[in-house]
Amino acid sequence: MNTFAELSLSEALLRALSDAGHVTPTPIQAQAIPHVLNGRDLIGIAQTGTGKTAAFALPILNHLEKRREKKTPPKSCRVLVLSPTRELSGQIVDSFRGYGRHLGLKVELVIGGVPMGRQIRSIAGGLDVLVATPGRLLDLVEQRALKLDQVEVLVLDEADQMLDMGFIHAIRATIRYLPKDRQTLLFSATMPNAIAELSRQFLRDPVSVSVTPVAKTADKVEQTVIHVRKADKQARLATILGDAAIDRALVFTRTKHGADKVVRGLAKAGVSAAAIHGNKSQNQRERTLASFRAGKISALIATDIAARGLDIPGVSHVVNYDLPNIPESYVHRIGRTARAGADGIAVSFCDVEERPFLRDIERLIRMSIPVDGEAPRPVEARSEANGRTGESGSGNASRNSSRNGRKRRRSGSGGNAQGSANGGATGQGHGHNGAKQGNGHSQAPAQARPAKANGNANGNATGNANGNSTRNSDRNRAAAGGGQDLAGMPFLKRKIGDRRSGAAAGLAKS
Repeated sequence: MNTFAELSLSEALLRALSDAGHVTPTPIQAQAIPHVLNGRDLIGIAQTGTGKTAAFALPILNHLEKRREKKTPPKSCRVLVLSPTRELSGQIVDSFRGYGRHLGLKVELVIGGVPMGRQIRSIAGGLDVLVATPGRLLDLVEQRALKLDQVEVLVLDEADQMLDMGFIHAIRATIRYLPKDRQTLLFSATMPNAIAELSRQFLRDPVSVSVTPVAKTADKVEQTVIHVRKADKQARLATILGDAAIDRALVFTRTKHGADKVVRGLAKAGVSAAAIHGNKSQNQRERTLASFRAGKISALIATDIAARGLDIPGVSHVVNYDLPNIPESYVHRIGRTARAGADGIAVSFCDVEERPFLRDIERLIRMSIPVDGEAPRPVEARSEANGRTGESGSGNASRNSSRNGRKRRRSGSGGNAQGSANGGATGQGHGHNGAKQGNGHSQAPAQARPAKANGNANGNATGNANGNSTRNSDRNRAAAGGGQDLAGMPFLKRKIGDRRSGAAAGLAKS
């Protein structure tokens, strides 16, 4: 379908779409809207940024307009939309109000982090559309401030993320309060087994529409991975964000504490940044997002709360400071760039402990992410996986080699002694004719004891960046991301012109 006029929407909705400059439906809208208008339960699978909100908001508003004569009882709602985060819920409310501006319907938001009393008053007279996060919704239901027996349409938006965030029990509890005779719409970016099971339980003969393969990353996102030591991530991030190619960057960390720590580190480096996560109040989060959208701060540091559904225009780069341990989250994170037809760039840091996460991600997206610099050798992964370098293990190596030396002295052997440190760091020396030799092939006085040659020659062991061995230095540079100065990195500048022109196109995909 080429225009919204072909979708049998009401004149009031078409006028609102025209006011917003929307003429052509996106693929998910073109496929989903006719089925929803016909009253079918539906499963919609599409990436973020493809217009999923309009795909259910427009036909629902069309349904409400046709039945405007129906009055909603107090403390009730006719349409219930559940979403995982406060920010996404707020955007959904804005979409309903924007598309329904000529209908005079009552749309309200119920989320945590704000006073409950105001929300109780807003729903007391009855609503047409209620958008809520699962936790606060159940609070209101259990306090008998809200009844769900009048719900005609239930929408589960970003259902896979709600399950990832542990909302499955809240969803089950909520559905028990709903009438069985209702229309249920489930939208998700991926279709894991848990979502399939949820749909079998709560949807009746649903039709499925999908506009992208499951777990497929956005086509216009240029992806790069940098192998780096965990301790070096902060400095590397400051270097990247200082590059002139960065317009507006979204940086993801795994934890709330980690996000705050990154902000403090960037402030010391002179980079303007702010954090958004679950420990921030709703007012703080809204102010931070407003500053980021307005360009007052160049970097937004976020946990996965910002990875789904947020409409932040003009994000030129996404940086995974920490790789996610849930592979699907990677797809959602990098989907924050390359929106509305623009190009985008995603850069991921990977330390040795995160390499299994990287393998899981590449298996999910069915591609190998290009590496900037040398990939670290497997021996280094074993050495660093337990947080040990050769130097940190030299104490254990020295003790082990001393015991080996005593054994050899008792047996009269002057051969080879070896000490192993935890995590695979190994120091090795060759005692021969009274001489000792370390990893860097440095010669020691002939009278030195063989035990000292083992695992502790000049404090060097395999994996020690301060060693004299050129091969070990090369390996350490590889583990740190190739040992390159990242200023002026070419991978930050791919298709910059195309990306900006796409962002300027401004087709809002809610």
